Amino acid sequence: MADKSKESGFRTSIGGQALIEGILMRGPEKQAIVVRRPDGGMEIQVEELKLIKARYPVLGWPFIRGCVTFLDSMYRGVKALMFSADFYPEEEEEAEPSRFEQWLEKKLGSEAFGKAIITLAVVMAVCLSVGLFFLLPTLITGLLGNFLPMNKLAVSLVEGVVRILIFLVYLILCSRMKDMQRVFAYHGAEHKSIFCYERGLELTVDNVRKMPRHHPRCGTSFLFMVIAIAILVHAVMFSLYDPPNLLVRILLQLLSLPVIMAVSYEFNRYAGGHDNIVTRILTAPGLWMQNFTTFEPDDSMMEVAIEALKQVLPREKGQDAW
Repeated sequence: MADKSKESGFRTSIGGQALIEGILMRGPEKQAIVVRRPDGGMEIQVEELKLIKARYPVLGWPFIRGCVTFLDSMYRGVKALMFSADFYPEEEEEAEPSRFEQWLEKKLGSEAFGKAIITLAVVMAVCLSVGLFFLLPTLITGLLGNFLPMNKLAVSLVEGVVRILIFLVYLILCSRMKDMQRVFAYHGAEHKSIFCYERGLELTVDNVRKMPRHHPRCGTSFLFMVIAIAILVHAVMFSLYDPPNLLVRILLQLLSLPVIMAVSYEFNRYAGGHDNIVTRILTAPGLWMQNFTTFEPDDSMMEVAIEALKQVLPREKGQDAW
């Protein structure tokens, strides 16, 4: 089947995130959350987007917008995930809120308490990601250095290999979890619906089903690019300066994260809007890794993705162009 999106050159800026039995879709003007309820119906929540860069334009500048967009997406994503989880509570009886939680809710109010919980969840997720994919590889490489003498370049390369291996193992383990397999199937539905829209086809289950499930602007590809650019940045940085100890090395890596995020975001934007031999080569590993994070969806999942996408389509055609 011919790729009409490539022929027309149209690429949408609309993107999404898989939830628990649902999808978050984000367009240029609106954000929609569509969840398949246990009774089979769809719960739809749509809100107008109020972006912080509209109030502070400097936050939308290149190499600044990357970190801002990442944190904003994390916050909205966690909030949407908690919303979808409310429709599928655990079978076990929920524990009573602790005294601290009751005190916090009383002092802050239910709305502020909810925002505080989401913010805490985002901070914990960021800390876990940094610890797992950045600090742990550094610690492992530091331990290996006690047994295997390595020069500065070798340390950076080994650290990079360990980082990629940890990322791969993490993805593989997640893909084998039964609950995550359904989330990843919704992820596939999100990609397929966006491809269908980009190719100018009617948004129907039959048309969406024919689409590929690997998308070059996927978050998985972005995360891999963050890791790849981190390897490059750290190799250059530590070839110019040899940290006196492991603690300094870790501190410098943490300080370099905003730069790595900014460069990764700008590359992802470029790769998403261009199709050439360079972008194909550089995005190929991220596309391959989507074998672990996107599965083929069923018809009901594609219906959810189509509904979510329809909710965020712009009023004016082409307003969502990448």
